[in-house]
This record gives sequence, structure tokens and C-alpha cells, in this order.
Amino acid sequence: MPTDQDQRTRSPIEPHPVLESYYRERTERLGFVRGLFNRTAHHYDRINAIFALGSGPWYRAQCLRRAGLRPGMRVLDVAIGTGLVAREAVRLGGHQAEVIGLDLSEAMLAQARRFLPIPLIQGVADALPLADDSVDMITMGYALRHVGDLTATFREFHRVLRPGGSVLVMEIARPERPITRHLMNGYLGLVVPALSRLSGGGEGGRMLMRYYWETIDRCVEPETIKQAMAGAGLEQVRCATDYDLFKNYTGCKRALNGS
Repeated sequence: MPTDQDQRTRSPIEPHPVLESYYRERTERLGFVRGLFNRTAHHYDRINAIFALGSGPWYRAQCLRRAGLRPGMRVLDVAIGTGLVAREAVRLGGHQAEVIGLDLSEAMLAQARRFLPIPLIQGVADALPLADDSVDMITMGYALRHVGDLTATFREFHRVLRPGGSVLVMEIARPERPITRHLMNGYLGLVVPALSRLSGGGEGGRMLMRYYWETIDRCVEPETIKQAMAGAGLEQVRCATDYDLFKNYTGCKRALNGS
């Protein structure tokens, strides 16, 4: 298991390289992402319905069940957005007060507040404003590509998890099959951005979906994400694939009894 010194000195791992069509320096990424989501928050659910590819509430609920969510667990949903994952966590967990939402974008938090009377915090994944050993599960839905540093993010996840707690990161990855990748490049790279613009999202909606696809297409390989999780101290790290597109990364913090 990595020591505290090992974790502090570990090199950062970015989820994808700088995308110069949107920002010029890695230090500008955070501001760009925050601004992009602030501008599109009020259209996000409509845009997401176009983009979802069938990964609606039923799929999120299935992923949460497979990851072990049970009533009574305290859940932190990082990058809550409009609350699509958190809504299912509340429904499955049975208690609103046990689900906490965190997001970089104040506009996204305002949208989440419309649907979810849960504690909401503005913050970033790699500097969580929560105490050590304070939650039983951390979830993140399709937002890992937007963090600045995988190493720091998973280190924070490990810190705030209680012993025995677990992580579920739902992501979309570049398809492995050439035919699937070709189809997704056309659909996510061209069709969805155009539909997002025409459906009321405007130029911001088009840019959001185009940016989504570029971060998917240029994201680091799943093995790199798994290594970052393990390097942060998470154990039993796994990645399950659905439909050659959806990735579900799971891991846990060692329990006090070492099991």
C-alpha cells in the first residue's frame, strides 16, 4: 500500500492532453470546464437525453446496485451535474440526507437543487471539502475526463472514504471495435452536437457535445485509470465494459480488519 510520502510525490496523470481548440494551457482547463457547464446547465438534461444512448435512469441504477449501494450508506456524488446519478442513489438508498452532491459549476448545482433536496457543495474532485473517513461510497458519472489530475482525484477519494468504502466511476471510453468507433465518431462527434444546438442548446450545447466526444476520443486508456486508482491506495480495482462503450471503474478502501 502506498505511503503518504509516495502519494504526495506521485506525478500527476491528466485524463487527456490539452485540447487547444478550447484552451491553450492545462492551467486554463478548470476555468474552461466551469464556464462551459455554467453556460449549458439549463439545457443539460435535454441535451443529455439526445446523448444518452440508452444509458438513462435504469442503467445508472443498475451500476449503483452492482457497485453495492445499500440503504443506510452515506454517498458522495462527485460532479453531480443536474443530479442524474444522485437521483438514483437517493431512490435506492432511501434517505435524501445520506446523499451529498458536489460540482465545480454553480449553475449545475442550481439545476440539481430544483430536483434534489440534498446537501450540495461547490468544489473540485481533487480537493474535496469533506473530512477524512466520512462517506461509504463515492460515485462519479461521466465526468472523470474533466478533472485536472487523476492521481490527486483518486487520492482524495481514498481519503474521504471510510474503511471498507467503495468507489464507482461511470465513464464513456473510446470503443475498441473499429466499427463501433466509426459509428460513435459520426454520432457523438457530428450528429449529437448538431442536434444539441438545434434543440435549444445553441452554440454552447454544440460545443459541449463536441468537447465531450473529443475528451472521450483522446482519453487515457482504461489501464491508466486503473493504475491511478491503485496508486492512490484503492484496492480490488476493476473495470467492467458494457456495449463496447460504457466503462464502470470500481475499487474500495481497505477495511480496518484488512479484508
